[in-house]
Order: sequence, then structure tokens, then C-alpha cells
Amino acid sequence: QVLLAAAVCTKAGKAIVSRQFVEMTRTRIEGLLAAFPKLMNTGKQHTFVETESVRYVYQPMEKLYMVLITTKNSNILEDLETLRLFSRVIPEYCRALEENEISEHCFDLIFAFDEIVALGYRENVNLAQIRTFTEMDSHEEKVFRAVRETQEREAKAEMRRKAKELQQARRDAERQGKKAPGFGGFGSSAVSGGTTAAMITETIIETEKPKVAPAPARPSGPSKALKLGAKGKEVDNFVDKLKSEGENIMTSVGKRSTEAAKVLAPPVNVESVHMKIEEKISLTCGRDGGLQNMELHGMIMLHISDEKFARIRLHVENEDKRGVQLQTHPNVDKKLFTSESQIGLKNPEKSFPINSDVGVLKWRLQTTEESFIPLTINCWPSESGNSCDVNIEYELQEESLELNDVIIAIPLPSGVGAPVIGEIDGEYRHDSRRNLLEWCLPVIDAKNKSGSLEFSIAGQPNDFFPVQVSFVSKKNYCNLQVTKVTQVDGNSPVRFSTETTFLVDKYEIL
Repeated sequence: QVLLAAAVCTKAGKAIVSRQFVEMTRTRIEGLLAAFPKLMNTGKQHTFVETESVRYVYQPMEKLYMVLITTKNSNILEDLETLRLFSRVIPEYCRALEENEISEHCFDLIFAFDEIVALGYRENVNLAQIRTFTEMDSHEEKVFRAVRETQEREAKAEMRRKAKELQQARRDAERQGKKAPGFGGFGSSAVSGGTTAAMITETIIETEKPKVAPAPARPSGPSKALKLGAKGKEVDNFVDKLKSEGENIMTSVGKRSTEAAKVLAPPVNVESVHMKIEEKISLTCGRDGGLQNMELHGMIMLHISDEKFARIRLHVENEDKRGVQLQTHPNVDKKLFTSESQIGLKNPEKSFPINSDVGVLKWRLQTTEESFIPLTINCWPSESGNSCDVNIEYELQEESLELNDVIIAIPLPSGVGAPVIGEIDGEYRHDSRRNLLEWCLPVIDAKNKSGSLEFSIAGQPNDFFPVQVSFVSKKNYCNLQVTKVTQVDGNSPVRFSTETTFLVDKYEIL
């Protein structure tokens, strides 16, 4: 078997996608495809047609044709088998057998065609193998990325540890009225030690000013380096310089709206029957423990874009054990929902509105039960001389949840500089304008259910409250899901898509 070309064309012979497996000019293939419709006999049921030089093996696909052009001496049975595989590949990449859809996914189709035929000869592959080959999923690449991320985390942890050691050494030296270790020798005969410290200082100070144009070379005199420990400066100036690097790294995490949009992006394939399940939580806790109030509101919004699916019923699975109060829309048959957990209209002959979001079911949960808190936050500030040591930790109580883009915002006293970070799980960002320390965690789930943060800064325990928490999630808190959609007439199943969001309205520890 020698396969010359595979093409998807219109009934007029216009090529939409064509892949040649032997040397052929574009003019040649366009001429062959343009002649193809003229050779077909409408009165016969053949799936092939021949000329003096080539054979066309084809299969109609609604308004299009899947055509294979082969030599006349090829095996017609093998050609038909190859044609069936080509025809099955197209729906894998195209949702509709239309010209614009084929054009949009043309490169995906060409790559798949190349897996079926090589140099004119059929490869021994099936549909599942074609999908695997074109995705090019690499286990080695995943391992490499995991190793690189681990190395980056270790490097950041080492940077923070070194910064804490230098900061502590400088504090001890200030209390004793001595120069900090590693910074001695300025203005004395120890030139080499002073030069090293000056180089470190200059490097750190340059990173402190990312918004200013590069300044000319600064004098390397001893007085410049001694300003790092001068009494007129902020106590935490040295760590400010290191942390400015951390802020540059964390800029992508700080863009809350962008990350939330990625997490809550609607499903790629939105069906004619689409549901939005949205929950919002409002929670207030005391700093010494105890849930003051927790209120959660949820709703199922139904959107139908095709009129033939307007008369349907939603099958709801309710596994909630917390005592959620449910309420259906006034036009929904309440008895049907109570007895069979199905959402349908009171009048089965009527239809749901088309091309509009309709709230069909809502629920509410209000409680002061501490065991219902999805994410507990324990903030523990303790005074230490003129500063305050703050320990804060989180723990995921509801392990079925997956919280994304979590930001725990701790207020800081104004005018005291940046905090000195000790141990931390995740990343942080210091917002000096709003006097906030934002603890940023990309994901909190059952595998990463707890973590802690330690930092020191001048202030009183009351300065670090209220702590505010924000997150987004694609899993809802209450176990309410739509498991099936069926037509009223015939009870036949209907394809549907679901978009679930769990958002924070207010989440505070006072």
C-alpha cells in the first residue's frame, strides 16, 4: 500500500487540511482534490473512485469528505481500514465537523495523520496510541521540574537562615556596644575583611532600589558600609535588602486577580446545559479560639443554550451532614425535590429559560460550631524586649477541600521597618504601603494541610490583629453536586458541564 495524501475537503473539492506523504506539489494535490467531486457517481454506493493514475478512497462526514489518495495497485481493504482510522481521529480533536472547526485544529490533525502514516505506509497504531504520541507526556520532564523546584526551595530557605543569623549577630553586637561580626576592620588595617563586607553591602543595597535607574559607582570608603548599623537607620535594614529579592520573585503570586482567574477559569468544553455551583463564606473567629460566627451561602445557577434541552430535570446528590438549609426556586417542584432529589419545574410542559442564568437551588449554613471551620488560623504574638515575636500557623480541618492562592494577611505596626522572617512554609511579601505581611501559599490540601510562619518586629501583641484570609477553590464546602441531567420526556440522559467555585466574602481572626 502506498498512500499519497490524506485530506479533509468540502463537497466542492476545496481542501481544508491536506497532508502529503510523498513528494507532491501543492498545485498537483489541489488539482486532484478539485477533480474528485466530478468523478463521483451519485447513483452508486461505492466508497472509492479511480482515474488512470490514482484511486480516491473517501468517507462522507456531514458537509465534508475524508479522502485518501492512493496508487491504483494498493490494497483496497487496507485502504478502507486506514480510512476508518482517519475518520475516527477527526472527532477526537474537533467538536464539530465543520470547516472553521477543522481549520482551527489543523495542526493537531496533521500531527495525528503523521502518526498513522509514515512515508506512504500505514503504521501499526490505534486511536489511544495516537493520542499518547501527540501529547508527548514525559516522565523525565516532570522529574526534572520537581528536582528544580526542590532546589529552589532549599536555596530560599538557606538565604532566610543566613539572613536571620546575620541579623541576630548584629543585634547581639549592638546590645554589647560592639561592631557586628563580619563588619569589623573598616577604618582599620583589616582591609580584606572590610572589602568583603563592603562588597556584600553594595550588592544588597543595589537590590533595594529596583525602581531607580542604576546609580554611578559609589565610594567604597568604610563610612558607607558602617551606615548599615548606624543608629539613625531602621533596625531591619539589612534583611530589607534580601527580602526585596524575595518580593521580585513573588510578584506573580501577588497578582491576586490573575491567579484567581486562572483557578476559576470555566471548563474548556461548556455543554449546552451548564451549571455554576458557587459558595461564599463569611467567618469571624476570636484570637484566643472560638468561632464567633460562620455563615455560608451557596447556589446552583442553570444556563441552557440549546432549546431542545429546555425541558430537563437535575438529579442532585446531597451528602451534607452539617444541617444545611435548602431552598428551591418558587417555580421548581418542591415535592419532587424532597422525595427524589430532582430539580424540575412544577409544570412539566414548561421549559427553563434559554441563554440566561437561572438560580434553581440555594442553601445556607449558619453556625458557631468550631469543628465546622474549614481552615483554622492560630496567631500567637509574644513580647520580647522592645520587639514582638509572632508565631502563626494554619491547619486545614476539611481535608476534602483544595484551597488555591491562599493569602494570610497580618497587619504590622507602622514606621518600624520590615519584619525579620524566621521559619516559613510557603512564601511571603511585605507591603510597606499598607503595613501588611502577606503569607502566600499556592495550595492547601490534604497533602499540605498545615504550616507555620515565625517573624520578629517592633510592636505590641494587639498590633497584629485582625488577621484576614482569602482563597479560591474549585471544590465546594457542602457536599451538594449535580450527578445527572435527564430529559422530561423519555428520561434520556443529557450531557452537561459544571463549574464549581468556593470564595471568601470575609474571613477574619479578631
